[in-house]
Amino acid sequence: MRWKRLLQPDKYKKIIVDSLQFLVEQNKINLYGFVIMPNHIHILWSMKSPYMLQDVKRDFLKYTSQTIKYDLQKYHPKVLAFFKSNRKDREYQFWQDRSFNTPIYNRKVLEQKLDYIHNNPISKKWNLVDRPEKYKYSSAKYYIEGDTEFNFITHYTEHI
Repeated sequence: MRWKRLLQPDKYKKIIVDSLQFLVEQNKINLYGFVIMPNHIHILWSMKSPYMLQDVKRDFLKYTSQTIKYDLQKYHPKVLAFFKSNRKDREYQFWQDRSFNTPIYNRKVLEQKLDYIHNNPISKKWNLVDRPEKYKYSSAKYYIEGDTEFNFITHYTEHI
């Protein structure tokens, strides 16, 4: 499956942000960092007990894909056709089947991952902004400037 720029429109990025905020408010996760790129997302989070990663991730992916699907059906049906699936268990596929999960065991690794995701928008491949904190759909501005737009982020130093 070739990666499509499903998350190019800000309204779909907002669905992701709102979903992350909901998970924090429901006391299911601690969110340490994120970036929402045109065709993928990176999230640094930890599950709160008694919630399990596979359950939270499943619900997050299901909700976001359904919400985006309904919007595409209503406003962009021709675009929706690009996400048609041949699988028997679903009509459309928006997310990669087996997303990459990396356990974070220490602060150094967490900081490396956080730097990586914050620098995604300035990479040569994307070149979306000239500084990480200028990219709206990222936690970079929270860490670099202390911006509180995404006030549901937990600073990683509180837990690691």
